[in-house]
Amino acid sequence: MYDELTEVDIKKMQEELDHRIRVLRPELIEEVQTARAFGDLSENFEYKCAKQAKNRNESRIRYLQGMIRTAKVIQVKQQEDVVSLFDTVVIYNEMVKKEMTIRIVTTLRQDALKGLISKESPVGKAVMGRKVGDRVEVEVSPTMKYFLEIRSIEKGSDDESLEISSY
Repeated sequence: MYDELTEVDIKKMQEELDHRIRVLRPELIEEVQTARAFGDLSENFEYKCAKQAKNRNESRIRYLQGMIRTAKVIQVKQQEDVVSLFDTVVIYNEMVKKEMTIRIVTTLRQDALKGLISKESPVGKAVMGRKVGDRVEVEVSPTMKYFLEIRSIEKGSDDESLEISSY
């Protein structure tokens, strides 16, 4: 399955990838070499830490390259009066009897703690394409379902202020 990402997502990933390859990789290689010179590698904590940091960077580079290579680039289509990508939506959760504000984003920028909800998530799928006043069912699993009511929609756009998630 391909991740559906916007051109801004791809641009942000490419910028991070370039930074990691051109700036971080040489710095981390230098740190490993410096720490290696401290002596016995079996008891050299600095060496282990430098090696871990280098490996995390290489892992992130592989992840970003894979995401860029396999991404399906989508165009953001804003529709009047219905929830679209990057819109801010006020919903009322009937199960917890609480109103919440969420923003629908791509999977790469999701952060539930900040109210950034992926369009691929159960909530994102349930509200996309719906109007103010609609009552929608969110199916988390075959045995777990609840209802939301869409209270308001504020139209948004794909901007570069939303950071891409670290993993």
